[in-house]
Amino acid sequence: MQTPRNAVGKAAGAEPDAKTRAAAHKVATEFEAMFAGMMVKSMRSSSTPDKLTGGGHGEEVFQSLLDQEYASAIAKQGGLGIAKTIEKQLLDDARRHLPATGRRNNGSTP
Repeated sequence: MQTPRNAVGKAAGAEPDAKTRAAAHKVATEFEAMFAGMMVKSMRSSSTPDKLTGGGHGEEVFQSLLDQEYASAIAKQGGLGIAKTIEKQLLDDARRHLPATGRRNNGSTP
């Protein structure tokens, strides 16, 4: 009897381990935060400066930190949906690289 195989020829049921799934989630969320940060920075640069606070280097630093926090919050809430797509792709790629026997690669040598 043969082992069922998926579309890429690997044994059906071969799944990345929890460490791989957690790493994929972290990387995908960080990428979405970086992308959201670039969008917020671009948005901020296209608006007129706030005359109420007076500007200056201190305000620039604070604004940059605030924008990073906005970007992190957007990513953690899945606001753009990029992280979910990237995470799925990373996990699909990890499945393709699992041994055909369906064994999980935990980093130890056979």
